[in-house]
This record gives sequence, C-alpha cells and structure tokens, in this order.
Amino acid sequence: MMINDIIAGPILRRTTAEDLVLWWVSPGECEGNFSCYQNDKEILTLNLASDQVKHFRCGQHAVIHLLHIKGHQLPVDTVLEYDVKIQKGQETRRLVDISPGIVYPGHSRPNFVIPTQVNNLLHGSCRNPHHFSDDCMLQGDKKLGENIGCPQKRPTVLMLSGDQIYADHVAGPTLYAIHQVIELLGLNQESFAQASIENSDTLHKDQPHYYLRELILPLTDLHKAWYQSKSSAIFTSVYAHNHLISFAEMMAMYLLIWSPELWQHIRFDGMEVPEGQKPLYRQELINIQKFTTGLEQIQRLLAHIPTYMIFDDHDVTDDWNLTAKWEQAAYGHEFSKRIIGNALMAYWACQAWGNAPEQFNTEFLQQASGYADSPDDAHQNAFIDYLYRFQNWHYQVDYSPKLIVLDSRTQRWRSESRLGKPSGLMDWESLCQLQQELLGEPSVILVSPAPMFGVKVIEAIQRLATNLGQPLAVDAENWMAHPGAANTLLNIFRHPKTPQHFIILSGDVHYSFVYDVEIRFRQSSPKIWQITSSGIKNQFPMPHVGILDNLNRWLYGVYSPLNLFTKRRRMKVKARETDQPGARRLVDQSGLGYVEIADDGSPTLICDLHHDKITVFKAPKED
Repeated sequence: MMINDIIAGPILRRTTAEDLVLWWVSPGECEGNFSCYQNDKEILTLNLASDQVKHFRCGQHAVIHLLHIKGHQLPVDTVLEYDVKIQKGQETRRLVDISPGIVYPGHSRPNFVIPTQVNNLLHGSCRNPHHFSDDCMLQGDKKLGENIGCPQKRPTVLMLSGDQIYADHVAGPTLYAIHQVIELLGLNQESFAQASIENSDTLHKDQPHYYLRELILPLTDLHKAWYQSKSSAIFTSVYAHNHLISFAEMMAMYLLIWSPELWQHIRFDGMEVPEGQKPLYRQELINIQKFTTGLEQIQRLLAHIPTYMIFDDHDVTDDWNLTAKWEQAAYGHEFSKRIIGNALMAYWACQAWGNAPEQFNTEFLQQASGYADSPDDAHQNAFIDYLYRFQNWHYQVDYSPKLIVLDSRTQRWRSESRLGKPSGLMDWESLCQLQQELLGEPSVILVSPAPMFGVKVIEAIQRLATNLGQPLAVDAENWMAHPGAANTLLNIFRHPKTPQHFIILSGDVHYSFVYDVEIRFRQSSPKIWQITSSGIKNQFPMPHVGILDNLNRWLYGVYSPLNLFTKRRRMKVKARETDQPGARRLVDQSGLGYVEIADDGSPTLICDLHHDKITVFKAPKED
C-alpha cells in the first residue's frame, strides 16, 4: 500500500518569541523546506536537511520530525502562514497537496499566531477514542475556525492536561487496528523478559490476546493480602484486557488518535473475537468508527494552534506511581518495567519533545538516537533506564500570564508511615522549585493534571478507602491525600510574595467544575480559580455525579463546620453554579474547556464546549 508523505501531523507545538516548534511523522526523513509567510510574502525558509530538524526513527516506514527554530525573529501577535514542501525526485508537494483538509475554507496554507498575551485558551483531558460520548476536541476546531483571521479572538493555546491516550483502556477494534499499523509501518520489534510472551512479533500476530491481556500482564506478591493464595496484578485497571504492552503498540496508538491517514488502511474483518466479548466488540466498533469521522478536523486544529501536553495516569497505566508499594512491584519486575518504559518512550517522542525541546540535551538525544539507530534490547533498556532517571518533564512557557505545567507523576512524595498509602503528587524539592518559579510573577496559569482543590466528598471517600487498605480500588490520588504535599502546596498559596492571580487548569476526574478560592482571614489574599474540564471524550458514570454534587453541597458548603476537619480549612472555596437548569455545580457531559482572560490574569469567561451546547460557569455573588 502507498503511505502518504505525512502519516500524522503536522502538530504546531511551542510557539514563542524565541521558539517555533513543529512535529510530524513521515515514512522516511523528509527532503524539502519549511516556509513562513506574512500577507502572502515569504519571510522565513528553512531546508529540512538543516540541523534544526531532528529525527527519531521508530520503524522501517515511520520517522518523527521535530522542527525547532530558535531565535526566529518572526513577528508576534499577528497571523502568519506556513507550509512544509516535501520533495521526492522532481516532484514537490505542499501540505495542502498531501492533506487537503489541513486548511480552513478560503485558505491555501495553515496559519498560526505567536502570542505574547494569553487572551483565551482551550484546555481539557481524557480523550478516550471508544467512549460513547462525543469527541469535543471538534468544538476546538469549530471555535478556531470561527475566529481564524483575528489574533485577539482566536484561541491562543490548546492545553492538554493528561490522558491523551488510554494505554490501559483500549477497545478491541483499536488494538486490531494498532497491529495493522505496526505491520504497515514496520514499527520496531522487541523481546520481553519475565513474560509468557517471548517477543512483540508473537504478541502482535500469533498471540495478540484480544480481550485477554490480563492473562499475560505481570503479577506480584506485594499487593497480595494475607488471605489471598494467588499473586495480584500489578496493572489493576478493570479495563486491562487490551492493555498496550510494546513500544510499537504505544506509537501506533498515538498515530491513530491524531491523524485520519492511517485509518484508510485499516480493515476490521478477520479479527478473532472471544464469543463472550462479541457484543462489546460490536459497540466499540460503532464508537471507533464515529471517532474516526472527525479526525480530519482534529488534524486541522492541531496544525493551527500551539498545543502543549503533559502526561497523567492513563498515558502509561491506571495506577502509575500511586503508592510506593506499587512502585516497588512495578519497577522490580522486568516485564512491567518494560511496559511502563515503552509508554514513557512514546510519551517523549509524541508529547514531551515538542513541549520544551531545549530540556532534552545532547546526552538525552544520544540515548534516543542510540535506540533509533539500533533498536535492539540493549539500546531499548538503556534508553528506558535513562528515562526513569530523568527529572525534567515539567516546563514553563513565558507568555503573559506565564504558563507553568507540572509533572505530578514522576516526582512523588512517598508516604513515610506506610508504603501502601497514596504518595503526594509532588515531593518537597519539586514544590520548592515551583515556589521559586512563582516568585515575582503577577499572575500565572498553573497546569495540574489532577485538581489542586477537588470535590471534598469524593476526597473523603478516597480517604476512607485508603484507611481500609484499598487506595488502588478508588484511584485515591489527590493533592490532599498526602499531608506533607498538601501542607506545602497550601503554604505556597499563602506566601506573601505569591502571584495575586492563579488560574489552575486541571482534568483527570471525568467531570467539570470551577472553584473560586481565597485565603480566609486575610485582606490581601491572592485570587485562585480552580478550573477543571474533563473529559474531552469521556464522562463520569451518570447519575452518580449528581448525587455526589448534592452531597458535597450539603456536607461541605462554604460555611459548613466539616471544613474545619479538612486540610484546606484555612482556604475559602466557593463552587460556581452553571447556567444550566438545576443549579448543578459538577458537569458530567464530555466537553472541551474554554477560558477568556483579562490583562491582569483573571478569567472573564469560563465554560465548557459540548457538541450540542455551551455550559457557562457563573461568577459567584459577592458576600
């Protein structure tokens, strides 16, 4: 089969006054040039053979390209166009020739803005391809298309705060498609240690274990209770029956969620489905086929807006680093260590590299190139070991307000009293570093994958499960679950030199809400807005969120005495009601967050964009 010159992308990544970053995947290393235009006049051109274009080969016909132009001196706060012209022999093809749907109506090239001020933004998390809900990333494409020619009105950035893929919750049809992509692109193979499957070639072809992967995933005795006779699963997700395992599977998943190109080569006939799973397979197939119909618009959106990303649990696995006990089990087993490492490799290549390329220095790139040039077990293990030691996944972008994106997954504050208790989402050192980055800033946009100020009644349920010794059963991770991390975080907000305006963007929880937060008994309190939007294509099981909404209102209202028993008792937290009927505060419909921001860093409009409506979170009445 003929493979297109661009398999996935281009995705516009970091765009600042200093950096211009573009990511895409092609069957081989591209020849040609990249050009920028203003008012149809070419103002910058770069040969793709330049050392400003890095490559990472992940298969025989799959090469990731990262174009990073540093110190570009392009004009800011104005609409610019760009093109990637790929030359093959005597033929030169432009982006619009390769992917006609990449441009908005009336345009011949993709365009973008290098912002200095964040006037508005799109944000969200949790985009599960086979979930029955609508893919609300499409609403971002619609929003951008409506304002494509206006630098002040078009969304400034798209912030994806976790679960860009679901490595641990994969539909049967998707896993079947992944295996076809692996064969089509010749993605890298590997061998497995301490596993019942010898190598990835067996896993992808002879024994794919559709709907049965819990049978081959690694086990541990560390999670086993005294009364249990069998070893327990390390990967405890109830949806682990199609858990991704190999690096090739992880890579193929990313390519399939961002681009329509590969789906044209996918066939769903011929998959052997266990008899008991056939009804589930048929429903998943309907949902997946609906998902793929919108991918051309998703590709167009990502080509036009600076897109920043950070991992959360499902980008790797459900319980990733939840407790120190889980870490002991996962990293002490060769097979589980490889699975997690494969997810980190794919995360770096597809997400992290474009966030802040300068953080991946020569030593890092040598490790990556060593594997790309010789994708054998020795180089793969060396790269994975290096990734486990790496401590620089967090990053910031010098917009106004400054955008600070937190790594709350690999810098955990482990419990000192009991290994099975939830770890803090960030340790002392990383929180101190965060405080230093905040000092002197008048306002910030802080991205925390999990809400810093969550729904108290849900946190109480998680605490109860933890006390009963079952933190993994309820995914008991929130900022207040660990006393040290919670107190340090709240002290940061109470610091006299902290920014006066905090916008906190979060996802993870599969429902949306907005809190206005201030410090009690202090006149000069900073203003904090906890804005949670989740999920883009996922939602909390109905009607449970409505019940939890009412319980939280009754038990933990602003003046409830129960607040005295919470760690954030010195903070005043007001939940915003929506403009929808019923005075609901928690929104359980899939949506993409949209925020408009004033010059001083305060939000003037907070809403969720759904496929059929817009939910606005109303500002609270003054006391």
